[in-house]
Amino acid sequence: MIASDVMTQPVFVVTPQDTVAHARNLMLKHKISRLPIMEGTRLAGIITKKDIAYRLRQTDPVWRRRPIDRIPVHVLMVPDPVSVAPDTPIRDVAALMQSRDISGLPVVDKGALAGIVTKSDIMKSESVNHLPHTAKDMMGDAVTANRYHSLDHIIDLMRQRNDRIVVVNDDGTLAGIITESNIAFFEYTDVTIGVPEKDVTVLRRQESGGRKQYRYVRDVSTVAEDIMSRPVITIAPGASVTDAVALMRKHHITSVVVVEGRDLKGIVTRDDIIREVAK
Repeated sequence: MIASDVMTQPVFVVTPQDTVAHARNLMLKHKISRLPIMEGTRLAGIITKKDIAYRLRQTDPVWRRRPIDRIPVHVLMVPDPVSVAPDTPIRDVAALMQSRDISGLPVVDKGALAGIVTKSDIMKSESVNHLPHTAKDMMGDAVTANRYHSLDHIIDLMRQRNDRIVVVNDDGTLAGIITESNIAFFEYTDVTIGVPEKDVTVLRRQESGGRKQYRYVRDVSTVAEDIMSRPVITIAPGASVTDAVALMRKHHITSVVVVEGRDLKGIVTRDDIIREVAK
């Protein structure tokens, strides 16, 4: 298979002068994660949900937290993005995604934008359907955070580990999961800084058979439980990768959490599967 066999077309695009809010709304409306940026017929750059998500860190200077309806796309875009030709083999496309840590590649034919191939497109290819592995064979360690951790902490974890965050309760059980989409597409209520403030009641200590004690934190920033998705889609360690892929497709997600009983064992991500395709 080659890039033109799986690429998406037509492609939704924006210009460098369009606002980030406009780009974000296009992503939401069409359920996509990236937009090529065109100057006339020239591919000038690309903007992704990750580019938007990481700009929402609440302790960044105010000038970097301007409302997204006033930020032009060219401020956040990656200029001169890596692209592939229509006849590039899928294995080479997957390998390029892994080596450059990117999840979508514009397909350029004789200087013109012909389409875009993403990791989601590769997940639909025959190359994925023939993988013989189990979830246990391919799972990695899950990055975890407590449901009351701040948005800043979540974004810092994502930057450090370049991964989604599994949110857990105080007893270690699953509470939810946070991806770049959760952050990039979060509905802001404060148009000045882009994030809401709220009163949060945090469980400080719980003694068996005793009184629950709480502390009250006023006017704190958004926390993990505000933006996480739930329920968490899970799979057993012995399940096949084919089953994992089927769950991802069914629920439109990029990972499944591996559990055995109530124990968190790991996570199988779309990147783990793409890595196998690239071999």
